[in-house]
Amino acid sequence: MTHPFQHVTHTASTRPLLDTLGKVFRTFDDQDSGCTSYGLAAGSGRWFVKTASTPDTVSSLRRAVAVHHAVSHPAIVPLVHTFTTDTGLALVYPWMSGEVLYHPTRSRHGGRTVAGSPMARFRGLALSRVEAALASVLDAHLAVEQAGFVAVDFYDGCLLYDFDSHRMMLCDLDEYRPGPFTVEGERLPGSRRYMAPEEFVRGAVIDARTTVFNLGRALRLLLDAGDEEARWRGSPGRLAVVGRATAPEPESRWPSVRALVEAWGGAQPVGVRGSGRWPQAVIMPGDRSAQSGESR
Repeated sequence: MTHPFQHVTHTASTRPLLDTLGKVFRTFDDQDSGCTSYGLAAGSGRWFVKTASTPDTVSSLRRAVAVHHAVSHPAIVPLVHTFTTDTGLALVYPWMSGEVLYHPTRSRHGGRTVAGSPMARFRGLALSRVEAALASVLDAHLAVEQAGFVAVDFYDGCLLYDFDSHRMMLCDLDEYRPGPFTVEGERLPGSRRYMAPEEFVRGAVIDARTTVFNLGRALRLLLDAGDEEARWRGSPGRLAVVGRATAPEPESRWPSVRALVEAWGGAQPVGVRGSGRWPQAVIMPGDRSAQSGESR
């Protein structure tokens, strides 16, 4: 893919470089990740440039580079270039049309149920549109699993939906990593709404069954008409698939993303809608974020 960064391997500072290449039309400098990102219009193209300048954020972007080197899928925004700076690292992606379903920042959280918000609009789409979007998410994670990686910090902030073309894309997979691995700290980074119980336990094994839980939570939350998980829009059969995917004990879940996808595809996608309340996510000890300011 041709881009204006072809000959850039290092620059002292990112913003002055961008100003020489084109016009910065968006700046994201309040991200809870600690990274600063830019939307750049250059020539006939637009680019998303994500920068890191601290040891933690640089490590995160290096993980992103490893993910993109190993995983390619039409529903994953591709990494097209990287370059270093005097203080860290920068990653370049094509700018994708659409809206992130949930966009928390260091100074703002919440808003999933606000009328007109991306999440509320997504939940208001025809059921067939929502299920098609989720099929893309599942299929992308088959590629993640095949490459030997597991999901970390996957949540609705990683989902970019174009309401015009009805295309779902995955972005910001910076914490994905080869698996299985063990939790070295107090907990892993992420949204507690999507996280498996083992992600809160030092020394716990994180493997494909953890990704299955994360995906199960995405299916449960995005196929509901609201945040209370009381208005499931899918079929009873698919609700049962989600129930097994989100079992608290890893050994009780689908053993792989492939098994989850096959079970999901084999369950009746439409029919009598569930009317009962589904149990809320397991809320684990250690409710504070492993990242700054998270209440997502």
